[in-house]
Amino acid sequence: MRVVIAGAGSVGTHIAEDLVKAGHEVVVVEVDGARVEEAKSLGEPAGVSWVVADACEVSEFARAEVERADVVAAVTGDDEDNLVISLLAKQEFGVPRVVARVNNPKNEWMFTEMWGVDVSVSTPHLLTALVEEAVSVGTMVRLLSFEGGRARLSEATLTESSPSVGRDLAELGLPRGCTVVAVVRGDHVIVPRGDTVLRAEDEVLVLTTPDVEEETVEVLLGR
Repeated sequence: MRVVIAGAGSVGTHIAEDLVKAGHEVVVVEVDGARVEEAKSLGEPAGVSWVVADACEVSEFARAEVERADVVAAVTGDDEDNLVISLLAKQEFGVPRVVARVNNPKNEWMFTEMWGVDVSVSTPHLLTALVEEAVSVGTMVRLLSFEGGRARLSEATLTESSPSVGRDLAELGLPRGCTVVAVVRGDHVIVPRGDTVLRAEDEVLVLTTPDVEEETVEVLLGR
């Protein structure tokens, strides 16, 4: 997918690096040309396209071909800028999914669909996961790692063709080292039991050890 990230601070560059490693096309928009040149000289993050522009100005933001983006992530250090960027992305460029960073928790109430924000969050690692999740139906997205990576919380969004759809959890044969912790179905969170039957479009949250992650994907999604 194509992701446009507004803001090349520590959060923006971290997300860009993670997304490039995951195989996504990433464009970073930054108003500070010196910061961009420094990042380029260091070669970090590799594989990113850079645009020196003010993402709060429509004509400048357009230089990043925002209309081609699957996701825009507004992650500057200024909440007002992030709101403006989100609104432009949604209203002017018709971007399907907009993820915004909240710097001050007191401003969180403003980060709503009224401002073009689909998802607001403040944790960099979770931001990366949510950006990927925006167009990841039929795949599993890692949300968090615990205990130095020895345990991982991931989310799998099921499709009509997923082999687990129509079956209850007890009969899936999930590997040891995998625990289904919740099933999100529309606006409802289901505490899973053995007789919980999975449906298409369910978001299944699983806690796994690294060695059974691929097998879990195979059981739930068939890939």
